[in-house]
Amino acid sequence: MIKNLLFDLGGVIMDIRRADCIAAFKQLGMEHPEDFLGEYVQAGPFMGIENGSMTPQQFRDTLRPYLRADVTDGEIDTAFERFLVGIPVSRLRALTRLREAGYRVCLLSNTNPIMWDGKISEEFRKDGASGPEDYFDAMIRSYEVKVMKPAAEIFRIAAERCGIVPEETIFLDDSQSNLNAAAREGYHTLLVAPGYEFETLLEEQLAKS
Repeated sequence: MIKNLLFDLGGVIMDIRRADCIAAFKQLGMEHPEDFLGEYVQAGPFMGIENGSMTPQQFRDTLRPYLRADVTDGEIDTAFERFLVGIPVSRLRALTRLREAGYRVCLLSNTNPIMWDGKISEEFRKDGASGPEDYFDAMIRSYEVKVMKPAAEIFRIAAERCGIVPEETIFLDDSQSNLNAAAREGYHTLLVAPGYEFETLLEEQLAKS
């Protein structure tokens, strides 16, 4: 019996657009930001800030040699957040409905403190909530636990800290490699491909279980 829902953020709840972020960093003077910014996994300092090995200031300072000399911290943060498009209010309300239906709803995200403390938290407040904590029973963020999907360890951490049993949990993500890793840890999985809404896909899967 499914009792828990474990959500990825980007590409599932939050719409993202990698091309916008690449374009923004090119405007700041970076020649090949695409070498660092992947669809699902980042490299270099972009990985460092997501796996918790770099602070926001270390991230910015490490990027500076790739940028114009006059670029400010604020401009770096703004360019980075261009990866994020936003969260439709309909998805926020879908999360609320799932909790009201009795499911334990948790978040498991490869993310970073610049985005989390900025646009991500802002988007979760847009329907009158005080922030992400109003939508999730527990939240696992890569930069806090210092491990990223698809490492097996982060799924074990999620089970422990969210108080869930993998065999009673559906993990929703837009990356098949992340889903494969979760499945190896005993989770049920659901791919949320571009153009699909997680609520509709969940209804279909839950109806079959």
